[in-house]
Amino acid sequence: MKQILNRLFDGELLSKGEAEKILLSIGRGDQDPYQIAAFLTCFQMRPITGQELSGFRSAMIQLAKPVDLSGYDTIDLCGTGGDGKDTFNISTVSAFVVAGAGYKVAKHGNYGVSSGCGSSNVLEHLGYWFTNDQDRLRSDLENGNFCYMHAQLFHPAMKEVGPIRKGMQVKTFFNMLGPLLNPSKPGRQITGVYSDHLIPLYKTVFEDIGSEYAIIHSVDGYDEISLTGDFLIESKKGTQKLQPEEIHLPRLDRIDLYGGNTVEKAAEIFVNILKGNGTEAQNAVVAANAGLAIQRFKPEISLIDCIAEAKESIMSLKAYDCLKAVAD
Repeated sequence: MKQILNRLFDGELLSKGEAEKILLSIGRGDQDPYQIAAFLTCFQMRPITGQELSGFRSAMIQLAKPVDLSGYDTIDLCGTGGDGKDTFNISTVSAFVVAGAGYKVAKHGNYGVSSGCGSSNVLEHLGYWFTNDQDRLRSDLENGNFCYMHAQLFHPAMKEVGPIRKGMQVKTFFNMLGPLLNPSKPGRQITGVYSDHLIPLYKTVFEDIGSEYAIIHSVDGYDEISLTGDFLIESKKGTQKLQPEEIHLPRLDRIDLYGGNTVEKAAEIFVNILKGNGTEAQNAVVAANAGLAIQRFKPEISLIDCIAEAKESIMSLKAYDCLKAVAD
């Protein structure tokens, strides 16, 4: 570690292999906590590179509890969080809409950090049983086209850095890693980012692992398609900048997306949308994000047509049926 730290202090970059090796060592408990804190601090002083992020991601996946869902063609929908917008849990509602449209969703998530509507908060409140048992996860995929992997059950290495991160009280590169650490390694992924400077970093990782991906960012700071203004989509087709009107959806106000300040309120909004009782704005933003996810399965189909497929999943209550199939 000392050699790595000295190199970082001199402004050097790590290769993917070097980043992977040092994080494997940290995750296995082989490094001094003070040196780990110094290591994390280095990446607060200068931007992390795509190769470093890819190496860190590779190490964390190797350290994770393995999940074999290779018999299924799955997608994950998630965001980095950290946008400070207090929205309802758009990605998780959208995940059930994708499932209701007939696609397999293997979602990875955690409790909310800055709000009460993290994926795990809401799903736990609704009766979803967190497990790392593969048979149960496969059963959920079979019965409801959806399974959920609560991050804390799959990433024991986080115990080595958790107290250090808490003591530092600042964001570290682990905040960027979250959406990249699905232990089932789905072949398709939608990831929302709170800042456009993260787009090339995530692009490097997704191209490295060969995902069918879309990275999304609304230019007014949301880590999803918010429909509150222009938004960016980065995929294998390149970069698109779109307006809500171009995908035949309304332009929304921030208040339209408010998620409440309690788990109970977040869950109420969640269920109302899936029961077909969401507002026009809620339905629109969910359909936009779910439609983009559906398009990862058939990129030759227009986003507008995929959004129509998402809307049908909501209004037919197929999305709600998927929730009922996996949550008590």
